[in-house]
Amino acid sequence: MKTKVIVGMGSCGIAAGANKTYDVLENIKTGDNLDVDLSKTSCVGKCYAEPLVEIIDENGYYLYGGVDEKKIKKVIESHIVNKIPINEYLVKFDKSQDMMESNEEGQVKIALRNCGYMDPESIEEAEERHAYKAILKIKEEKIKDKSVIQSVLDSGIRGRGGGGFPTGLKWQFANNSKSDDKFIICNADEGDPGAFMDRSLLEGDPHAILEGMLIGAYAIGANQGVIYCRAEYPLAIKRLNIAIGQAREKGFLGKNASGIEGFDFDIYVKEGAGAFVCGEETALIASVEGERGMPRKRPPFPAVSGLWKKPTNINNVETLANIPYILLNGPESYNKYGTEKSKGTKVFALTGKIKKGGLVEVPMGMTLKEIIFDLGGGIQDDKSFKAVQLGGPSGGCIPASLIDTPVDYDSVNSTGAIMGSGGMVVMDESTCMVDLAKFFLNFTQQESCGKCTFCRMGTKRMLEILTRITDGKGEQGDIEKLEELSVQIKDNSLCGLGQTAPNPVLTTLKYFRHEYEAHINDKKCPAKVCNALLTYEIVADACTGCTLCARKCPVDAISGSKKEVHFIDQDLCIKCGACDDACNFDSILVY
Repeated sequence: MKTKVIVGMGSCGIAAGANKTYDVLENIKTGDNLDVDLSKTSCVGKCYAEPLVEIIDENGYYLYGGVDEKKIKKVIESHIVNKIPINEYLVKFDKSQDMMESNEEGQVKIALRNCGYMDPESIEEAEERHAYKAILKIKEEKIKDKSVIQSVLDSGIRGRGGGGFPTGLKWQFANNSKSDDKFIICNADEGDPGAFMDRSLLEGDPHAILEGMLIGAYAIGANQGVIYCRAEYPLAIKRLNIAIGQAREKGFLGKNASGIEGFDFDIYVKEGAGAFVCGEETALIASVEGERGMPRKRPPFPAVSGLWKKPTNINNVETLANIPYILLNGPESYNKYGTEKSKGTKVFALTGKIKKGGLVEVPMGMTLKEIIFDLGGGIQDDKSFKAVQLGGPSGGCIPASLIDTPVDYDSVNSTGAIMGSGGMVVMDESTCMVDLAKFFLNFTQQESCGKCTFCRMGTKRMLEILTRITDGKGEQGDIEKLEELSVQIKDNSLCGLGQTAPNPVLTTLKYFRHEYEAHINDKKCPAKVCNALLTYEIVADACTGCTLCARKCPVDAISGSKKEVHFIDQDLCIKCGACDDACNFDSILVY
């Protein structure tokens, strides 16, 4: 067989230099007449090892990680020319080309089934991976709309955008609404810090999203589809538009879409400005209509009066990516995974202080420990695991003591966090939980649309208190004020952004209250993160008088002659940590 060389060209790969790697490969292929098939694909989930290059030859499948411009030349010389794989560059990966589901270390890839397996800009390769077979099955077997909805209901899939509402029930509501015009919207306004599941799906398998929308549109009777994608995802938007054009040419979209008589349906991409609140359904609809993205009171719900006051169904990217699989393979093929109330699989983005950051897709019910340590490889530098933020700024912190919590909707909710869209930010012992709560609250405060007072002013007051605490100016009663404000904001805010904004504060108070108390009562930061609460001193016995710390100090707070013990003037020290970073003898004491 002819050797295939495939370069991962998702946003993560390109950011790591995959474009340069591809250019080197292309130049060598042309200049040296290298007899290989060179192509592109998207991310396979191993973002920590980008740029990734796959080689498939007569001896099997090889995935090389960290392949920059220099490494690729070595790989070509050794593996392709001399037929000797370079084991030290290989990344462990179980890849089955023949299965829709690929199992790797407990993963089950359904939503991600095609990501990294094909060129996302080729509809022919997508069709080889079963794209559009589900909608063609509906056409050929003349499956009625209500039967499609029943299959989705039977699968047990719940919305993967965060709310966890049953998808089939949502479709049923939209189907029951009578109107000449209906809309289906794909919510691709992913904005959680640390979340990139939807972006990777859009970049890696845009046809799965289009087919999911086609099936949803058929089920509810929609004739127009909108993909609301933030403009910050240019590669995803580019590939979506290419896929839409290809689907139109092949007749999957347009008049009598997919060959179904009377089913006229088309899709366009609406670029959003990147406001977090536009992930909320009514704010998203307002933005599509050209208005400022602000939520409104419900009812009426979008299924009754949505886009242009017509019945509208909104699903998130990951939800739609699962739909073709469910319809093609039957609901039992999906609901055999997961727990009693949380069926199927879930994609998580592993970020933070973890060894193997990237994407994983696992059956619902897998524990946090299995995801973080078995799939994620554990904590960077083998430090202690402290907590994980699940659900982004709307979620909460789950402490190390609850590491055996199964990841399903009910179990996660019982901890005070939420499943959210799947962002999983891992923290080690060096993370200050007060500082972390401030970070997420700062995000939601800035992203508040300002429509309701509780969200606009309440989060601002909470942020002021948290800033005061981390600046060493915390006062007695601050914790109680944070708790009182949290309750008021959750109970009285108009939309989900405000209703969930206090979650990081409440969960860190629940599990790490002692850190708040140390900041306020002792003026200390146990994690040694909050600069205003730190003291830097030089340990005389360890100091060699190398003068490096003094030369790095930006405010000349360190004095001492060469080969003599140095001294830090506490009145001048700005606690920047430059001396600690510069010292090679561990002579800086931080407390």
